[in-house]
Amino acid sequence: SCFTKLTSLYVLFSIPRKEISQVLNSSYLRGLNMASFFASSKIIVFITFTVYALLGNTITASSVFVTVSLYGTIKLTVTLFFPLAVEKLSETVVSIQRIKVNLSSSSLLSAILGELPCDTGTMKVKGQLTYASQQPWVFPGTIRSNILFGRELNLQRYERVIRACALKKLLPYGDLTLIGDRGATLSGGQKARLNLARAVYQEADIYLLDDPLSAVDAEVGKHLFEQCICGLLRNKCRILVTHQLQHLKAADQIVVLKEVCAETVCTMAEETRVEGDISGHVYLKYFTAGCNPVVLVNISEKLLFLFSGLTAVAVVFGYARSLVIFHGLVRSAQTLHNSMFSAVLRAPVHFFDVNPIGRILNRFSKDISQIDSMLPITFVDFYQLFLQNVGVVAVAASVIPLILIPVIPLLFIFLYLRRFYLCTSRDVKRLESTTRSPVFSHLSSSLQGLWTIRAFRAEERLKEAFDAHQDLHSGAWFLFLMTSRWFALRLDSICSIFITLTTFGCVLLRDGLEAGEVGLVLTYAVTLVGNFQWTVRQSAEVENMMTSVERVVEYTELKSEAPWETQKRPPSDWPSRGMVTFNGVNFSYSRDAPLVLRDINATFQPNEKVGIVGRTGAGKSSLVSALFRLAEPQGKIYIDGVLTSEIGLHDLRQKMSIIPQDPVLFTDTVRKNLDPFNQHTDDNLWKALEEVQLKSVVEELPGKLETVLAESGSNFSVGQRQLVCLARAILRKNRILIIDEATANVDPRTDELIQKTIRDKFRECTVLTIAHRLNTIIDSDRILVLDSGAIQELDRPITLLQNKEGAFYNMVQQMGPAEAAALLESATHVHSPDKKAHF
Repeated sequence: SCFTKLTSLYVLFSIPRKEISQVLNSSYLRGLNMASFFASSKIIVFITFTVYALLGNTITASSVFVTVSLYGTIKLTVTLFFPLAVEKLSETVVSIQRIKVNLSSSSLLSAILGELPCDTGTMKVKGQLTYASQQPWVFPGTIRSNILFGRELNLQRYERVIRACALKKLLPYGDLTLIGDRGATLSGGQKARLNLARAVYQEADIYLLDDPLSAVDAEVGKHLFEQCICGLLRNKCRILVTHQLQHLKAADQIVVLKEVCAETVCTMAEETRVEGDISGHVYLKYFTAGCNPVVLVNISEKLLFLFSGLTAVAVVFGYARSLVIFHGLVRSAQTLHNSMFSAVLRAPVHFFDVNPIGRILNRFSKDISQIDSMLPITFVDFYQLFLQNVGVVAVAASVIPLILIPVIPLLFIFLYLRRFYLCTSRDVKRLESTTRSPVFSHLSSSLQGLWTIRAFRAEERLKEAFDAHQDLHSGAWFLFLMTSRWFALRLDSICSIFITLTTFGCVLLRDGLEAGEVGLVLTYAVTLVGNFQWTVRQSAEVENMMTSVERVVEYTELKSEAPWETQKRPPSDWPSRGMVTFNGVNFSYSRDAPLVLRDINATFQPNEKVGIVGRTGAGKSSLVSALFRLAEPQGKIYIDGVLTSEIGLHDLRQKMSIIPQDPVLFTDTVRKNLDPFNQHTDDNLWKALEEVQLKSVVEELPGKLETVLAESGSNFSVGQRQLVCLARAILRKNRILIIDEATANVDPRTDELIQKTIRDKFRECTVLTIAHRLNTIIDSDRILVLDSGAIQELDRPITLLQNKEGAFYNMVQQMGPAEAAALLESATHVHSPDKKAHF
C-alpha cells in the first residue's frame, strides 16, 4: 500500500544513518590498518638502522639484507593477519549472540501446539496433531507440493481433499500451478483453502483449525464447513476457531474465551545471472557514486611519487590517502544502497510477485556487505601492491637491465593466465551469488510458517531442504576457492622463475655489481614472490567482487512505477466530494498476465457506502489495486472529475485511506505505526485508539504509545492489527476509505462496533467495503457483485434480494434460511423510506 512505501522511506532516511556511521568508522580502522601494513616496513627499518648507527655500528649490505628479509617474513602476520584475526573474532562473537533468538506465541491453539507454555495447571494431548494457521502459510512451489508437504501422493485421498477444500478448479494449470513467494499469485481466499487442504491431507487424530473460513465468501465457506470440516473430517477430533456463529449449531461442544490476558512477546530479531566481463559502466558507476575519480588519481600520484623518498612524509600521506579512499568507496556503497532501496520502493507490485524475498534480501545483505566491507580494502590492497611491484621490477632493471628480457614474456604469460582465470572465476562468483538466494528464501519462508512446520513435525524435512540449498551454495563457494588456488599456484611459479633468473643474473654479472646492489635486488625480488601473486589475485578478486556491484546496479535500474509527482497537480482540497468513476477499466498486474478486471463501468457517488462482494478470486482486491494504481489500468478512473492516471502517485495515494486484507504494521513504536510523520497530538492518538476499542489494550503495554511492536506487529492478534489500521485511517481523515476484509478476523460484537465507528467517523466519506460477511455490508447504499473480474450486479441490497435469479440472492441463500431471513430483514429495515438517513 501507499502507507507501506511512505513508512519505508522513513526507515530509509533514519535507521540506516546509524549503520552508515558505523560502517564508516569500521572502514577508517581498516584503512589505518592497511596503511600501517605498507608504512610499517619503512618505519621499522628506519628506526632500526638509525638506532644501530647511533650506537656506533657500521651499516653493511649484508646486515641490511638480512634485517629487511627477516622483517619481511613477519610483516604480513603482525600488521595484517593479526588485526584481521581480532576483527573476525569480534564479529564471530557478535554473530553467535545474534543467533540466540526467541519466538512469540499466542492463543489457545498455540498452547495446545506447545508454542505457549502453561503458567499453571496441566495440559495433556493424546494423538497426532495437525494445524491450519489463521494467517495462511504457503511456500514457493506448486499447489500440489504445498498440499502434500513432503508426504507421498495418495491419489484417492488427494482427490477427496481438493474437492472438499474447493480447490478442484482453482487455476488454469490446476495443482501444477506455480506459487510465488508468500503466495503472491493467489488471493487471500485461495491461500486459506490451500492452507486448510495441507492440514486435512495429513493423517492426524486432532485437527486444529484457526479460523479458516474468515477469508472466503459465504458459498465457499459453506462448502468448506459441510464438505471438509463436517464431511471429510467427521470422524476426527476438530477444534475450530471461528467468528461465524451460524456454524456453532453443528459443534459438539462450544468453548467461549473471554478477557484473555495479553501475552508478552519477544521479538526475533531462480535467478537471473549476467554473463561475460564486468562492463565499464559498472566500474564507472561504483567509483563515481561517492566521489570524483580525479581525487583518487591525484592523491596517489602526489603521495606515491612526489614524496617517495621522504619516509616521514610518505608515512603521513600514506595514512591520509588510505582514509580518503576508504571514505570515498564507502560513500559509493552508501549511494548505491540508497539508489537500490529507492528503486525497489518504486518498483511495480509485479516485481515482488516474481522475485522471492530471498533474492531481494541477498542484494541488501551479502552484496551490500561485500561492497561496504570487502571491496574497499581489496581495491586499496591491490593498487598499492601493484605500484610496489612495479617499483621492485624498476629497481631490479636499473641495476641489471638485462632482467627486462625475461620479464616481458613472463608478463604476457601472467596476462594470459589472469584472463583465463577470470573467465571462469567471475562466472563461478556469479553462480555463488545466485545459489545464495534460495538459502535466504527458504529460511524466510520457514520462519513465517514455523508453527505449521512444528505442528506437522516437519522440522527434519525442512532442515534437509535447507541443507540441500546450503550445500549447493557451499559447492559453488568451494569451486570458487579452488579456482583461486589454481591461479595462485601458477602465479607463484612465475615469481619463482623471475627470482631464479635474477639470482643467476647477479652471479653471472658479479664482476660489475656492488654488494649493496646485489642485496637490494635480491631483497626486492624475494618480496616479489608473495606480493606479486597476491597482487594479481587481488586484482582478480576486485573484478569478482564487482559482480556484487553489478547486481546492485542492476536493481538501481529497475523499471519504476509512474512518477510520484507530475506537473499536473490536483487542487489542495481534492478530493472535496469523493465521487469515484470507473470508465471502461481493464486491469492486469503485468503486460503478459491475464486480465483480472474486465470492462468495469461504475460510478460511486459522494458519501456513498458501497459493499463489494464476490467469490474468492472474483477481482475484489484487484479493484482496489486499480484504484491505487499498483499497476497501470487500461481505461479511465476519475476521482471528483480528476483523471487519476494524469496525477502523481503520491498525490493520488495519500488522499485515500485503506485498511488492507493483510494488516501492515512495522517494528517500531505504537505511535509511529499510527502516526509515522508526527502529525497528530497524543490526545488524537488516544482518541483514535478508543474509537477502535484498543485504548485499554495499549494502556496495558509497558511503554504504552512508546512500546515497540514485534516483527509484523505480532504483539497483537490479527484482528487487533486490523484495528490499528482502522485507527490510522481515522487519523488521516481522507474523503475516500477502502476497507479490504478489515473485520474478517474479529468476532461479531467487535465487527458491529467497528461498523458503528465507520458509520460515525466516515459519515461524510465515500466508503468501499470488501467483505465476505454479508451482514457487514447489508446496510450499504449499494452492493457491487463481481465475478471473474466483471460486474454482475450493482444496486441497492433490497433490490438485489428481490431478484431471485441474481448472484447476490444466491450468495445470501448459501448462508442458510435463518441468516438469509435476518439479512433480508436488515436490508428491508435499513432501506425503508423512514431509514434513508442511516448514515
